[in-house]
Amino acid sequence: MGSQGTDMGEDPSRVAALRWCTAGLTAAAIYVCWPLWAPLMLAAWTASIARPLLARLERRFRGRRRAAAALLVLLFVVLAVPVAIVSLAALSGGRDLVQVVTHSSSARSALAFLAAGPSGPMPSKPPSMAALVGLLRGYGAEGLGALSDLAGAAGRGVVGLLIYFGGSYVFLLNGAVAWRWVQRHSPLPPAVLERMRRAFHETGRGLIVGGGLTTVMQGLVATLTYLAIGVPRWWVLGPITGLASIVPLVGSALVWGPIAIGLFLTGHPVRGAILVGLGVGVISTVDNLLRPLFARVGALRMPTFLLFVALLGGIAAFGAWGALLGPLLVRLWMEAMVVGQAGPQLAAVEAHLEAGNDRT
Repeated sequence: MGSQGTDMGEDPSRVAALRWCTAGLTAAAIYVCWPLWAPLMLAAWTASIARPLLARLERRFRGRRRAAAALLVLLFVVLAVPVAIVSLAALSGGRDLVQVVTHSSSARSALAFLAAGPSGPMPSKPPSMAALVGLLRGYGAEGLGALSDLAGAAGRGVVGLLIYFGGSYVFLLNGAVAWRWVQRHSPLPPAVLERMRRAFHETGRGLIVGGGLTTVMQGLVATLTYLAIGVPRWWVLGPITGLASIVPLVGSALVWGPIAIGLFLTGHPVRGAILVGLGVGVISTVDNLLRPLFARVGALRMPTFLLFVALLGGIAAFGAWGALLGPLLVRLWMEAMVVGQAGPQLAAVEAHLEAGNDRT
């Protein structure tokens, strides 16, 4: 019986068939889970970042499950709610802002709109009930379509949040067990698999902590600055300024610079000078002060220009979530190139990993 099992295991045709079957099932599993890859990946990164805090809360709440649940509630209150409010506020005015700026008759009028807001009277209400009925007839189908799209997006958002928080809870509790299962069954050597795991978590820490927190702080400072000097649509322009901080060389000046020029063009030289001073001395300085501090926790070993290209390329290829997937794929590619140079010397790679300090 034992010899029969050995013969079956050494049969090349059966081994090849098993490999093709495994590859096909792996591709099918990826295809099934792909629509939810973004919340799953964010959940894995969140669990990796929050694991040290979980160890502290575990002693206080007298149990790992209670500590994980409390941590997720805290994360929802501190992170999810503010992000949702800011996103809704920015999206509510961002679309109109883009339309007005892109359809402006000249660069001067676009800059004036950024600095002083719309000119001219506000649209008046329909003069009569008949006009209102006419508007409903003319735009009723478009309105129903917009409501349908909004309902669909809201449904996808709810599913994404459930997967994110549920995945974070599962990864916090059973992430180590799941990883040991992957190590036992993966066809990759343990040293290579470990390097890929570290690169995966390094990308998450770098994007969320190293880059994300810096972007948030810079956007917050810009928002308060615009509010203080009376720039209209400050709730939209502030977050956009934070996002512009990832652009190499120019950074946040890509947004506050044109606003300052618009203030000068619209007859507000004092406010324009104040914005230039605060932009150079405060808004742009936030990046120089906080990025090295956050980089101690979430350093991403990728050149700035390559990261910027990976962000834009990911967005172009995969949509908005490509801002996460693009840098991750490029970072994993860099790690694969390093491992590939080692060739058969995987023992040396293993020794390097043993000597490293695993922060996760």
